[in-house]
Amino acid sequence: MAKIKVTQIKSAINRPSRQKLTLQALGLGKLNKTVEHEATPQILGMVDKVGHLLKIEK
Repeated sequence: MAKIKVTQIKSAINRPSRQKLTLQALGLGKLNKTVEHEATPQILGMVDKVGHLLKIEK
């Protein structure tokens, strides 16, 4: 499967708790932290929900 790099570029302060939990599930939580994931439908769905807080690279 393809890999994607996900970087958090905006803070989770004043966001709904579901978005904060999604960031935690992705392994993020601090600004400019980058993680690499397989591009599965589950991961892509989570990235889509908090995409306004992230930068995605293929």
